[in-house]
Amino acid sequence: MTGDSERSVGKRYSYADYLNWPNDERFELIDGVIYNMNAPLRIHQKISIELCRQLATFFLNKTCEVYAAPFDVRLPKISPKDGDIYDVIQPDISVICDPKKLDEKGCLGAPDLVIEVLSNSTSSHDHIRKRALYERTGVKEYWLVDPNNRTLMVYKLVNGVYQKLEGYYDHETITCGLFPELSIDLKTVFPPHPPGYVVREYTGIRTEVVKKEPATRKKPASKKKPVGKKKQ
Repeated sequence: MTGDSERSVGKRYSYADYLNWPNDERFELIDGVIYNMNAPLRIHQKISIELCRQLATFFLNKTCEVYAAPFDVRLPKISPKDGDIYDVIQPDISVICDPKKLDEKGCLGAPDLVIEVLSNSTSSHDHIRKRALYERTGVKEYWLVDPNNRTLMVYKLVNGVYQKLEGYYDHETITCGLFPELSIDLKTVFPPHPPGYVVREYTGIRTEVVKKEPATRKKPASKKKPVGKKKQ
């Protein structure tokens, strides 16, 4: 998810309210509270699109379907009526394997896999609020992609509680517990390092060093000595 969150005070909004808001703005609802969403940064889109492309290729001609934001996922607690739904989110990527959950408005019910690409402004929102919501509503697997640290964290739902399975660095290949045949080489997901960038690992702690190349100086142009007259 990308963007700033803004809490509206004094009213709990439902999906019925959500449907009346402007189409040119993006919002999410968590427990009836509005969260505004800004346009994502370029690196966010680059990572999200590449993951979506690889997932769509893997699920081609299979039951599961892949959707990218903006795509409404409604998570009802009481009933599926628009006025009774207070959790409406737009995950960066959703994988839904139950076709009965899909309708013209999007998805009604928890996706099987959700992926969020972090940004500086929404890191805590995705780590805390959305993870708690996905856990409570039964999203089986949750991936958090961190463009700054170039890592991907996997959470799997076990007995109704998320267990952190493993963290992956940008040079590793991720495997999916839900779909054992799925593997993604993260070198193809994260943009290449800039020239001179060096990655080193010490005892499991990753240290990144930017190697500074010595500045190349141009050789000053040689001054031509004035040609004097030859002595007779």
